[in-house]
Amino acid sequence: MGDVNGISLEILLKAHDEIKKIVKPVYLIDLEVLDSASKMLSLKFPNDLETFSIKKFCSQNTLDKIESNALITPSLVSKESGEYSFVSFENGVDLVCRNMADSILTLPINKFAWSKAGIEFLGHTEYLSKRFGKKGIMMLGCKEMFVALFSDHIPLSEVSKSITFNALVDFLLDFKNSFIFNNALVLGLNPHAGDSGILGSEDFMINEAINFVNKKLGSEIFIGSISPDIAFSPQNRSKFNVFIAMYHDQGLIPLKALHFDKSINVTLGLPLLRASVDHGTAFDIAYKNKNPNLQSYIEAARFLADS
Repeated sequence: MGDVNGISLEILLKAHDEIKKIVKPVYLIDLEVLDSASKMLSLKFPNDLETFSIKKFCSQNTLDKIESNALITPSLVSKESGEYSFVSFENGVDLVCRNMADSILTLPINKFAWSKAGIEFLGHTEYLSKRFGKKGIMMLGCKEMFVALFSDHIPLSEVSKSITFNALVDFLLDFKNSFIFNNALVLGLNPHAGDSGILGSEDFMINEAINFVNKKLGSEIFIGSISPDIAFSPQNRSKFNVFIAMYHDQGLIPLKALHFDKSINVTLGLPLLRASVDHGTAFDIAYKNKNPNLQSYIEAARFLADS
């Protein structure tokens, strides 16, 4: 259920009637916390919510906040809300691993709140990768345009050295095995995809990996590498709806410029399928009834239902 001090619980409550038409939701949250949120937002509490209590997994300090109805402090980055959002997420993963649920849908967390709570992971994807001993693939988008990220939450200065032939091959094969698509356009790293080596050599390796994987698959599944500055042109978007970017902002700036409201975040390549909204906690509008957009949350549920 994400960070309780942001817009997560408002989205959850307002979208419930639509979500239950798509999936059978089980909310990993304590009733008293959700009831507090509904009263703060002056929203009717749905009478058909199915919840899974998680307070027994929390530290005493967070438990005290829950039992005194003091856990929610709108727009505050707190270690208690950080811990609570992590406990909700971790228990959701446990339910899927125990075959008590099919997949997991996450609302936005605050990474700094996780850090304040002593959580060692940057976010959902990093936790899942550590838990399953394999790096998950971060993909964002919607049916009009999905963007998979070869590297995700790492400093830009580390991207170049992360690009190796074996890492690229493993990534492309994992992506093909975990998502259904016809073909994908692969972006180069450097301006003009290296301009035949004048602007960098990494693009030679990207091309070698593409050729190797296509030969292994027996089909031209991966196309490229293409100069990043023209990858998302209208002409290319008319032919492709799946793109692979070498680093985070290279792929997500055009995606969010074009499809921010309905874009979702998906973790692929792991034993568990997870989808999430593609926006943050929006502390600036939390508990102010500013009607946050529900579309990303609903699209994430649809993706899981169809997968």
